[in-house]
Amino acid sequence: MVLLSVTAAAAADPDKKAEYVLGPGDVVRISVFQNPDLTVETRVSETGSITYPLVGTVAVGGLAIPEAEQRIGQRLREGGFVLQPQVNLLLLQIRGNQIAVLGQVNRPGRYPLETFDTRLSDMLATAGGIAATGADTAILTGVREGKRVRQEIDIPSLFLKSGTGGDIPLVGGDIIYVHRAPMFYIYGEVQRAGVYRLERDMTVMQGLASGGGLTPRGTERGIRVHRRDAEGKLEVLETRMDDPLKADDVIYVKESLF
Repeated sequence: MVLLSVTAAAAADPDKKAEYVLGPGDVVRISVFQNPDLTVETRVSETGSITYPLVGTVAVGGLAIPEAEQRIGQRLREGGFVLQPQVNLLLLQIRGNQIAVLGQVNRPGRYPLETFDTRLSDMLATAGGIAATGADTAILTGVREGKRVRQEIDIPSLFLKSGTGGDIPLVGGDIIYVHRAPMFYIYGEVQRAGVYRLERDMTVMQGLASGGGLTPRGTERGIRVHRRDAEGKLEVLETRMDDPLKADDVIYVKESLF
């Protein structure tokens, strides 16, 4: 599924920073020009609303600051309280817009969006980076333009390839999940039988090298790879040394008869 743009403006101009979006727990100061009695410090409720003098409850959750200012001004104008309100909203504390970072990272948890243009790589760094057991990809889920979105992001490609288009700006409520790295298994006549991380484009030969190679009793003619197909059925394959390995493959090396 393709991740939707953060805003229409951001889609037109990738270098343009996204506006901060208000969320539950944020503390704001609201003032109206030449109306000091309307200056209020308040917290956005769990339902995304605030209570403001004269107009009562105003829903501001999910709005950028200029949009929230316009909404409050509209309510004041429609109620006949201020003819031409000039509303100013100042963000005092960022509490509501948090990102959950889960899975194979060094410090999983919930982290606040402390800047308006926090990106995926920034938040992974905040969580201590991907753990040694983590995969090279991260899954981002969240809501954009009212629609649920999901995208798998190749982390190394953000830095090894030109451009950082996949380094997505985050918004409150996003969840980043790093799955366990793919593994493969070796047993039989190898120096170090065990479980190993499957690197990209790894071949059978490279997998055997991870296990220290064959023992003196092992034979290349006796190498078999046990692999499950799409339906979960186990297959035993005779492979060449340059054949690619897949996640959860089991390499078995037979003992030579001679």
